[in-house]
Amino acid sequence: MKKSLPPLTWFRAFEAAARHLSFTAAGDEIGLTQSAVSQQVKALETRLRVALFIRHARGLALTDEGRKLLPQVGSALGTLSAATDKFDAGPAENLLTIAASVSVTQWIIAPNLEDFSRKHPHIRLRFLSAIWPDDFNSARADVEIRFGSEKQVGHNADLLTPNRLVALKSPRRSGDLNELPLIESVGTTSGWKDWSRQIGPVPEPQIFADSYGMALHFAANGNGVALVSELLIKHAIETDLLERAHPASITGNEGYYLSVAKENAFARQFKDWLIAQLPREAPEGFRA
Repeated sequence: MKKSLPPLTWFRAFEAAARHLSFTAAGDEIGLTQSAVSQQVKALETRLRVALFIRHARGLALTDEGRKLLPQVGSALGTLSAATDKFDAGPAENLLTIAASVSVTQWIIAPNLEDFSRKHPHIRLRFLSAIWPDDFNSARADVEIRFGSEKQVGHNADLLTPNRLVALKSPRRSGDLNELPLIESVGTTSGWKDWSRQIGPVPEPQIFADSYGMALHFAANGNGVALVSELLIKHAIETDLLERAHPASITGNEGYYLSVAKENAFARQFKDWLIAQLPREAPEGFRA
């Protein structure tokens, strides 16, 4: 049986760390935290059963095994980069490339995109789905909408608001938070446990989704109550697809951050349009 390869992200972390001899500098280059780079390199070392770096207090040094591996990994990554550079979305004239969280694309951009196209018929749009920092690094987009903490998303990115978490359910489902199944968005540091501490006790979640967008989709189909970013809900509320299951809200530790190529006029126009589509901040009476 053929042995599976380690994940590509492990090799990218190793190659960047080997060039910089620093996990911190490698993380800055590929959009990961220092600890994430260190963990990925450690995972690769465990998989290969060799040490690739000597960890010093002031930095890193390659072991003999690391020096042997580096040129092969560098060559392989270069080959992959050259292969993908041959593909593009066609002529670049009037083309705006947008890399965004799937949740934002699905719940904010897609329902309103006809309005943008009507106002800017000369702009051609290319959308890329992106989740992890590596996805954005490879996208080379004119507009980026990232999800994470302020530290994770990098510099020159503006937090989109509102950024509080609200409880939503389908109008077809009756009942309160103690009666309906709760839907948890995993991968975030705030959720139903925080709601229990700040607003009032609720049962343990029964359904788990890997994004706010997926949690919204489950709720819209009557599966329970989702605790999601208020940023995503305007269209769903206005079309009666979803409704508030409770008037309170709590602070979200992560959020959606917008970054645009400021020299690109199309990107600036898209930014202004997108911000106009977002919900207004909730009145103080709705907050925890």
